[in-house]
Amino acid sequence: MDGTVLVADDDRTIRTVLTQALTRAGCKVHATSSLMTLMRWVEEGKGDLVISDVIMPDGNGLDALPRISKMRPGLPVIVISAQNTIMTAIQAAEAEAFDYLPKPFDLPDLMKRSARALEQKRRAPARAVQPREAGDDLPLVGRTAAMQALYRLVARVMNTDLAVLVTGESGTGKSLIAKAIHDFSDRRSQPFVVAQASDLAGMDGPSALMARARGGSLVFDEIADYDDDMQARIVRMLDLAGDNAPRIMATSQSDLSARMEGGQFRQDLFYRLSGVTLHVPALRERVDDIPLLAEHFLARGERDYGSLRRLSNDARDLIRAYSWPGNVRQLENTLRRLMVTSSETEITKAEVDAVLGNQPTMEPLKGGGEGEKLSASVARHLKRYFDLHGGQLPPAGVYQRILREVEMPLIEIALDATAGNQAKCADLLGINRNTLRKKITDLDIRVTRRRKLM
Repeated sequence: MDGTVLVADDDRTIRTVLTQALTRAGCKVHATSSLMTLMRWVEEGKGDLVISDVIMPDGNGLDALPRISKMRPGLPVIVISAQNTIMTAIQAAEAEAFDYLPKPFDLPDLMKRSARALEQKRRAPARAVQPREAGDDLPLVGRTAAMQALYRLVARVMNTDLAVLVTGESGTGKSLIAKAIHDFSDRRSQPFVVAQASDLAGMDGPSALMARARGGSLVFDEIADYDDDMQARIVRMLDLAGDNAPRIMATSQSDLSARMEGGQFRQDLFYRLSGVTLHVPALRERVDDIPLLAEHFLARGERDYGSLRRLSNDARDLIRAYSWPGNVRQLENTLRRLMVTSSETEITKAEVDAVLGNQPTMEPLKGGGEGEKLSASVARHLKRYFDLHGGQLPPAGVYQRILREVEMPLIEIALDATAGNQAKCADLLGINRNTLRKKITDLDIRVTRRRKLM
């Protein structure tokens, strides 16, 4: 790498590590704990890249992004933050930050992104935006890779006109994602309407519904529950939307593509709704976010009820190990109950056990191919992929596309199983270590065992 990097973070350890890493990579580095000093450097014309924390002793790094863009159009800024919420990702995207990484971050990953930022061409000036506060009712909190990827995708599609399909199990926060897309978008001053099946009844139902949502957002909650007649009405309504039509969003617990194959969901409606599909992972698929969410709900309870509660280490471990079939909603209700029933400041493992003992655990998955050979499972998914093209051939390049889809998770899972040890992973896969390294680079795979910075 070649260039001058301005680093702003109130954590001395992070400043030291970044300075050492960037210097070894060939960069000049100016590091500070003051946002005011950073802004002076930017104004003086110093730096080819800015790496900035959000919460600084003398200001907010996100608030400074429009000012940086105005003073130095084209200067890339990478935002790093311990505030692992959807609001941070959205604000960073709105202010056109080059990239956003949650803390703790992978140092090699940050170095790779820094190299890309230094190599990029000059960007157009970012538009000035006013930062907005996230609503207290949005527990869209998560530092896991799955949630951060979801946040970034939300930020990218937020101000487009593409239809959005939000999928995920009950209680994962699908409706909250849809509401966040509206609340943070350019349509936020317009209506946000969640449609009911009854809204489509009668001759004037669809037109009245579109009029209510005009210019805003129209959400069909659990669209798979709509019968064929209602689905047909929605298709006709969307085709006649006209000018100033609302942005269309839908949520679904069900696999709509599978229901479409089974004749339970209209193909024409599926393609009208799935401009962008956002999948919200189940809580058991992002267990590292469970303690973070628990702290979020306890802090909210302290504000709402005036009762300070914290989890003991054993209680936290038990909550993290539970399967949470009801996902985030079940976790929130459990924490609320514990705040009311616990008599001491510290919530014990026994108290958590007593509450969870009355709640269901995750049942084994049914119909998921138990005992099915891998080849049969792959064949089933491939057939679905071909069928989705409605009798037409998929775009050319199927072999490489499918190979990548299989190869990437295989390497990621193998790396995870070997704790990121590439030598062990290569041996496990039966390939040369240099081949593995090349595939990690080509597929842009993040190795899990890396030095973490708090």
